[in-house]
Amino acid sequence: MHDTLPFKSAPMQVLPDWIDFNGHLNMAYYSVLMDQCADQVYPSLGFGPDYRDRTGCTTYVAEFHVCYVRELHEGDRVWASFHLLDHDAKRFHSYQELFHEDGWLAATGEALTLHVDQSGDTPRVAPMPEDVSTRLAMMQEAHSVLPRPARAGRTIGIPRRPAATP
Repeated sequence: MHDTLPFKSAPMQVLPDWIDFNGHLNMAYYSVLMDQCADQVYPSLGFGPDYRDRTGCTTYVAEFHVCYVRELHEGDRVWASFHLLDHDAKRFHSYQELFHEDGWLAATGEALTLHVDQSGDTPRVAPMPEDVSTRLAMMQEAHSVLPRPARAGRTIGIPRRPAATP
């Protein structure tokens, strides 16, 4: 299904309009770059605009966690990976890494994505068709040889130590 494991995007570039007042890539655009990677892998899974037009179904990201590891700057060339960790009939769990062309890690992203039927009055989470489920199963099987990413499953919080007793 894919020549590399995990899926690797085509090269992308940090655009001038994406730079914030601190002189580096604005936090929102790390997600944009990872989303562009997902758009590149989606056709191999059976998703995309044609799928939506044909079936009335699409995907919605229900949750996305980004860890910012190292700053990116205007003109930097990057690529992203897509690692399918798990899936069931109505959703899938993916993990992504965003790399600078020099090989260092800039950010990670982890998503829970829902399969949504938009054909009715109200969008609703719905089972994926068999061909899409089969493609997800094939990708998950191929990706099962990869180690589970150390940054997958992270939570956000401020760790507190118990107060010392006198």
